[in-house]
Amino acid sequence: MHQNPFVGSSSFFASQPAFSLLFPSSLSLNQSSIHFSHLLLTMEVKVKVKLLAARISFLVLMFDLGQAFNGGENKIKLLNLHQFRWETKHTDDDPTCFSRKSSRRENGATILEMKHKDYCSGPIKDWNQRLQTRIIFDNYRVQSIQSRLKRGARVQDISQTQIPLTSGIKLQTLNYIVTIELGGKNMTLIVDTGSDLTWVQCQPCKMCYNQQGPIFDPSLSKSYQAVPCGSQPCRSLVFATGKYGLCGGSPQTSSCNYYVSYGDGSFTGGDLATEKIDLGATPVQDFVFGCGRNNKGLFGGASGLMGLGRSELSLVSQTNSIFGGVFSYCLPSSDSESSGSLTFGGDYSVFSNSTPISYTRMVENPQLSSFYFINLTGASVGGVNLQSPSFGTGGVLIDSGTVITRLPPSIYRSIKTEFLNQFSGIPSAPGFSILDVCFNLSGYREVNIPTLRMEFEGGSELEVDVMGMFYFVRSDASQVCLALASLTYEDQIPILGNFQQRNTRVVYDTVESRLGFARESCDYA
Repeated sequence: MHQNPFVGSSSFFASQPAFSLLFPSSLSLNQSSIHFSHLLLTMEVKVKVKLLAARISFLVLMFDLGQAFNGGENKIKLLNLHQFRWETKHTDDDPTCFSRKSSRRENGATILEMKHKDYCSGPIKDWNQRLQTRIIFDNYRVQSIQSRLKRGARVQDISQTQIPLTSGIKLQTLNYIVTIELGGKNMTLIVDTGSDLTWVQCQPCKMCYNQQGPIFDPSLSKSYQAVPCGSQPCRSLVFATGKYGLCGGSPQTSSCNYYVSYGDGSFTGGDLATEKIDLGATPVQDFVFGCGRNNKGLFGGASGLMGLGRSELSLVSQTNSIFGGVFSYCLPSSDSESSGSLTFGGDYSVFSNSTPISYTRMVENPQLSSFYFINLTGASVGGVNLQSPSFGTGGVLIDSGTVITRLPPSIYRSIKTEFLNQFSGIPSAPGFSILDVCFNLSGYREVNIPTLRMEFEGGSELEVDVMGMFYFVRSDASQVCLALASLTYEDQIPILGNFQQRNTRVVYDTVESRLGFARESCDYA
């Protein structure tokens, strides 16, 4: 365990050298008195100087430590390891995935509770397997994103609703979930800024995964309408999904079919349709979505997926007239008991951020036009600024669906080297999968972690929360890894994953083409 830096003797004077006074016998009494008085005065001045110097040193030390822990540079953050003891956590046996906190409309904003997907996966018997599987499947998503890019391509310039946002561990998926109403029925959707089309599983289902809660039945809804093949929404599918709408007969009379595949082998296919949805207390008429008849993959117990990308069919674009193209979220930790929020609209008074929102401009990538990119210009670890030729040379994809942040090799090496330099004296542990900086923290109750800051064009800054610094590969903390990974090549696209976005208000303003960060304790109340 780390020692308290302020441990010393009980008295300042206990450490001072002893001294004695000897006076020559030839000196008269008056001369001796004068000489003795002079010596006493000199000694008193020296002692006062030493005391003053010691006091100044102590105050400087206290100020530096205060800066490190409580503001200023925030060089160090304290991580309490007890909160990561998964085997002691209780998971609710209730199979429902629906939010238990009501969505609300406040100052023109719609606010939904957001939770991790573990919220509705039921009791987890093997946490070690769960924690390790997440990392493996996270790599599939990243490989899929990278495969859509040509090697060497660079990034080029270019009223409110709040919904509870829940961590999706219980759904056995890697993302976060919210509850909305579709055709008057509650549906739990995975939130994904890297997708455009919103879809749910539908009856009759030819092939569907196990879903917590009833599957949507369009035959019971009076507002459900199939989208015809010749319509604009059907033609927009190619931009939203990468595939053209499929037509079985005449483009004017047959319905439009969609198909979307994901990097981990998951897929969904079915009918493109319109339906009324309710985001909290905000109704949206004629919302275009996918009614999935063939669905398979790692969607866990969720009803489907909410697409928050940038194409015409995304929820952001379809609600632009209501919310002005602005949405934000505050991601909770992966603890199934915690929750954050997904907010639609630009009234920032509904946020609980503790620092001002700092903005950076969005940049565009022609090959991934529906994703959100920003320009990473610098980083620091524990207040030490890092150097890399990859800073400021391209865009970083910010993604709610990727778990672990991926960085160019030169940036990752700089962070890794400085982190190990400051986080020293801790027992090491073997790496796991993409994570190669690991420690054995099983003997610790708490540790001090160097603060990681990421800097973006225009002076915007993201200070990674202490909950987003370490990934626990083993639930007993015997294998805990720095939650960052290196890309294979310098010119691959970096990705800012959701792990490093925890307890941060992330604001997407698609009209002004900017993205903002602010510190916020993600607690939906």
